[in-house]
Amino acid sequence: MNLIKLYIQEEDTGRLDTYLSRELDEVSRTYIQKLINEGLVLVNGKQKKPKYMIKEGDKIQVDMPILKEPEVLPENIPLEIIYEDNDLIIVNKPQGMVVHPAPGNYTGTLVNALLYHVDKLSTINGIMRPGIVHRLDKDTSGLLIVAKNNLSHEILTDSLKKREIRREYISLVHGNIDEEQGFVDKPIGRDQKDRKKMAVTSINSKEAKTYYKVLERFHKYTLIEAKLHTGRTHQIRVHLSYINHPVVGDPVYSNIKDKFNLQGQLLHSIRLGFTHPTMGEYMIFETDMPERFKKIISKLN
Repeated sequence: MNLIKLYIQEEDTGRLDTYLSRELDEVSRTYIQKLINEGLVLVNGKQKKPKYMIKEGDKIQVDMPILKEPEVLPENIPLEIIYEDNDLIIVNKPQGMVVHPAPGNYTGTLVNALLYHVDKLSTINGIMRPGIVHRLDKDTSGLLIVAKNNLSHEILTDSLKKREIRREYISLVHGNIDEEQGFVDKPIGRDQKDRKKMAVTSINSKEAKTYYKVLERFHKYTLIEAKLHTGRTHQIRVHLSYINHPVVGDPVYSNIKDKFNLQGQLLHSIRLGFTHPTMGEYMIFETDMPERFKKIISKLN
């Protein structure tokens, strides 16, 4: 048997069987239901039904019969490491890089690169997501925290849950935002018409708050800074689309034509602030504005 442990984070929602079939390697929901019914899946040490709705903080343990375990190999992919010590790494993820392997995509990810550059990563999230404390979309660039051991991972995950980690982004959005600053306080859940998308909805949703302020205005565009109070999947993209200022280049949540022929949305994690898990020191990391932003802004000017 292969023991798998999963920790439910803010952005994880839905039924237990659906979540596991999505997270585990190409395992059907029918097979997952069989494991649950046989008592091979425990949530917080107890058996649950397949329709159990997972929630943040749940600890799931799966005794998975060994079928065919995917091999996640180290790859010599260049990484911009902003900071590193014995407990954690801060990386500046490039646009277009997937954070961790998933069915059909086992190479070229941030995890593959980390396994090459780093001797040890935390094992809390299993072999597919070693060290990954939080995620960024494939086409969102910027700062990410990676844990090198389980103790640091647990402390950082707890800080994330308590909303003690400062996460700030910059984005170029469509239209001129009139006010200098504001926030969107709307719950986010799965889109009822397209389950691959997220949406502002009252159905099976969670609290979501995004603060923003205007940095610069251009003709038909606004450069903003956005701060996450919560961390739902695609939160900034969904909220900005909801207020009719979608992120430029967003192929999913914007229906406005991209005039710049971008390869993905102009969204970048520019700043991270948190208390170091073992030293207790508050640390802030920041990156420069990416070149792809500078090129578009130069054109707008």
